[in-house]
Amino acid sequence: MTRFTTKEDLLTYRERLGPLDEPGRIRVMVGMSTCGRASGAEDAYMIAKNATKDLGLDDRVDVIKTGCVGLCYSEPTVEVKIPDHDTVTLECVTPARMHEIIESLADGAVDGHPYAMGMGVYALQQRIALRNCGNIDPENIDCYIRVGGYEQLAVALLDKSPKEIIGVIKASGLRGRGGGGFPTGLKWEYALNANAGEQKYIVCNADEGDPGAFMDRSILEGDPHSIIEAMCICGYAIGADRGYIYVRAEYPLAIHHLRRALDQARELGLLGENIFGSGFDFDLSIRYGAGAFVCGEETALIHSIEGLRGEPTVKPPFPAESGLWGRTTNVNNVETFANIVPILEQGADWFRSIGTKNSPGTKVFALAGDIRHVGLVEVPMGTTLRQIVYELGGGTPSGQPVGAVQTGGPSGGCIPAELFDTPIDYDSLTELGSMMGSGGMIVMEEGTSMVGIARFYMQFMCDESCGKCTPCRIGTKRMLELLDRLLEGRGSSEDIEQLKRLGRDIKAGALCGLGQTAPNPVLSTLRYYPEQYEDLAAGIRTETVYAIIEENCVGCTACANKCPVSCIEGETKQPHRIRTEDCIRCGVCLQTCRFNAVEQRTVKIRPAERS
Repeated sequence: MTRFTTKEDLLTYRERLGPLDEPGRIRVMVGMSTCGRASGAEDAYMIAKNATKDLGLDDRVDVIKTGCVGLCYSEPTVEVKIPDHDTVTLECVTPARMHEIIESLADGAVDGHPYAMGMGVYALQQRIALRNCGNIDPENIDCYIRVGGYEQLAVALLDKSPKEIIGVIKASGLRGRGGGGFPTGLKWEYALNANAGEQKYIVCNADEGDPGAFMDRSILEGDPHSIIEAMCICGYAIGADRGYIYVRAEYPLAIHHLRRALDQARELGLLGENIFGSGFDFDLSIRYGAGAFVCGEETALIHSIEGLRGEPTVKPPFPAESGLWGRTTNVNNVETFANIVPILEQGADWFRSIGTKNSPGTKVFALAGDIRHVGLVEVPMGTTLRQIVYELGGGTPSGQPVGAVQTGGPSGGCIPAELFDTPIDYDSLTELGSMMGSGGMIVMEEGTSMVGIARFYMQFMCDESCGKCTPCRIGTKRMLELLDRLLEGRGSSEDIEQLKRLGRDIKAGALCGLGQTAPNPVLSTLRYYPEQYEDLAAGIRTETVYAIIEENCVGCTACANKCPVSCIEGETKQPHRIRTEDCIRCGVCLQTCRFNAVEQRTVKIRPAERS
C-alpha cells in the first residue's frame, strides 16, 4: 500500500481508485452494524456474495459491507444503487429475500420490489454527520478516500494556518453535540491560546452512556475515518500531537473498526510523523470507558484516562487550561468531530444556511420507546418534535397518540404533546425545561405514568452518581424516596413541595453538569403533569384499561384468539367484552383488531373504590 508523503500522492491515489459509484456497476450495500448483525445481516451478506458469483454477476455487481443507515426497525437493511436509477432501500432482508434480490438484479432493476421502502424513509433528513454511514465500507480506507477522505487534512496542514481553520469553525456556528452546546470554534481557540509551546492533547468523548442513545456508536461503526481525520485537523489547529478516543468498552464492533482504521491510517502515513510532509506529527490511541455514566462528563473522563477514579472536578480550571496530566486538553464528542470535515469542505456559510440562527446545522437523534420506527434520524435544527415523532418515527406501534417525549437522556426533561410544534434546538429545549443532550429521544404513548418515568430516571441517576458531592449523592436519593412514597400511595402534598425544593437545591449546588441536571425529569414532569403528582398525593391511582366498543365489534374472535390470558369473551359474530379484572394491559387486542373496536382508556381509581 502506498505511503503518502505529499498531498499529490493522495490525489493521485484517489484518481487511480476511481469514484465510489463506478459507471455501469451496481452496488449492493448490506448494513453490517451492531443492529444489522443482530438481525442476521452477516448471513444475508454471504448469500449476496455467493449468489452474485453463482449467477455470473461479478462483472457488474459489487456487494459491500456498510454501517447503519439508521433504519434499525427494518434490519437487516440493504440499499441497491443502480446507475441512472434512484437508490432502492429494502427492509427485513432475510437470506431467502436476499437471494431474490440478487436474482432480480440479473434483469437490471429492483424498482417496485416488494421489500422496497421508498425514499419516504429519508423525508426531512439531511445527512451530514451520518453522510458516509451506509454508503462506504468502514473497514476499507480506500472507500473513504474515494469519497474525498483525508483531503481536508492535507489542505489544512499544507494550505491553512491553525487560526484560519479555527476561524472557519467559529464562523460556522457549530455547537458541541455532546449535550452542553458550547461553541466548538471558541473551545478550539481557547486551547490554541492556552499554554503555548507546551504538550497538548485531543480527546474524543465516545462514552455515550445515555439510555436509548446510540448515534456515536453508529458513526464509529460506519465511518471511523471521518473521526480520525477530524481529530488530526483539531490537533493541528490547537497545537496537539497526541489524541485519545475514549470509547465504551460495551461497543466491541466500534472498537474493532476504530482499531482497523487507525492501523490503515498509520500504514498510509496519515497518522504518525511528518504527515503529508508538513512537519506535523500526530497519533491516536483508544481508551476503554470505565462503565460509569459520570465518565461522560469531560473532567471525569480525563481522570479515567489518567487511570484515576472517574470523578468530576470543579471548573475552572477548564480542560483547555489544565486537562490530561495537567496539560491543555480539548474534548469534543463523536458527532461534533463528524461535522468538522464537511464544514471545512463546504464552508461556514453553507453550514450556517442549515438549521436555526443560534443552532446551525443538523442533529442526529436516536428514537426509542413507544415508537414504530426505532432508529437514527438526522434533521436540520429547528425541525419540530411532531415531525420527528410522527413523520419520521411513524407514531406509536399501538396507534395511540404520543403523550410525551423525553429528550436529553437521564438529565433531560419530558415534553408534553401540546408542545410538539416547538422547533427543536438548544435554546428552545432549555426553555421547555429539557435539554438537547447527546440526542436521545424516548417516546411515550398517551396514558404513560410520568411520575413513574421520573422515578426511573432518578433511580438511574442515583445508581450512577459518583458520590463526590453531597447535593447529588444525598439529594437524588431523597428525591427517589419521595417518588417511591407517592407511587406506593404513602405520599402527601408536602412531598410534592419537598421534591420541588430538592430539585432546585441540587441544580444550584451539585458539582458537575450531570448532577446539576439530574432533577430535570422530575422538575419537568412536575411542571407539565402536576395533576399526576396531586392524584398520587391524594391516593388516587391512574390505570390504563382496554375496552371493546360494542357497535364496532363484529365478533370475529381475532382479539380473543391472540389474548395471552384469555380475558376476552363473547360469541362468534356477537360483540365481545374484556374482563378488566383479568386483563394484563399488554395491548395485543388493540394491535390485533381490524375494526377499530378496541380502545385504550385511562381511569382513575379513588381510595374508596379499592377493594
